[in-house]
Amino acid sequence: MSLPRRRVRRLTVLALTGALALAGCAERAEDDQPPAAQDQADFPVTLTPAQGEPLTLDKRPDKIVSLSASNTETIYAVGAGDQVVAVDDQSNFPADAPRTDLSGLTPNVEAIVGYDPDLVVLSDDTDGIAAALTKVDRKVLIVPAAATLDDLYASVELLGKATGHAQEAADLAGRMRADLDKIVADTPKPSEPLTYYHELDTTYFSATSKTFIGQVYGLFGLTNIADPADTDQGGYPQLTVEHILESDPDLIFLADVKCCGQNAETVAARPGWNTLGAVRDGNVVALDDDLASRWGPRVVDLAADIAEAVEKASQGS
Repeated sequence: MSLPRRRVRRLTVLALTGALALAGCAERAEDDQPPAAQDQADFPVTLTPAQGEPLTLDKRPDKIVSLSASNTETIYAVGAGDQVVAVDDQSNFPADAPRTDLSGLTPNVEAIVGYDPDLVVLSDDTDGIAAALTKVDRKVLIVPAAATLDDLYASVELLGKATGHAQEAADLAGRMRADLDKIVADTPKPSEPLTYYHELDTTYFSATSKTFIGQVYGLFGLTNIADPADTDQGGYPQLTVEHILESDPDLIFLADVKCCGQNAETVAARPGWNTLGAVRDGNVVALDDDLASRWGPRVVDLAADIAEAVEKASQGS
């Protein structure tokens, strides 16, 4: 039996709410301890990130600067939001995150240090920013973009340990796994594998099965029409209109809704696209650009959107 859309959403909300509730309970328990005990409960801790050298934190960081939208979402989801003093200009979730004009793409040491952080979280070591910050006695943790779901769970737990919320992070990762498994298990399987096209922008760049987003689609047994076009094995080939039309995907997922104003109507208006099965059958799916480009706890929401589309397309197949 398929999982109704409302129930899927409810599962997601309960998962994240439950994780945050656990974080709140843990914080209340810590509040009953003397301040020194609260601050040092899980510290010192040595972290081994996927990139960079092992990092030792002697005490819980209480002034965190995050220069990655995905990592910002995770930091808040594990219950460490009150420790964040500044986030970059792309970190728009949650809404109460202290968004600034700091940039993760062109990081500025002086601007970052101006917030007096005791931990700076990056997704990339752009322009040697990690060494520059370390030189002025700032702790730096690099949490790169997840390539797989296992990478995502590992990054959640790493940020939990870094912020003093290890148990909350472990609980959150477990709930994410369980929710994804539930969504996938309850999504109807079509008689024949469905094909799909994931659009990154209006110049037809796409993402293959080897990317993080491609692996999320892979949970549902979908076949990616971009895979044969990935001649340089970079994971993000630019497709031709001819290839898309010839492939005739069953599903079209648009990750260029906010950035480029795309929707089912604009796709149908493209020359020749009205002949595609996905267009004729109403299987052009407008995604939230942010959900489709970030690795973090809201991947469960993305999976719910994909599940709904797969269920609809399966019923018509």
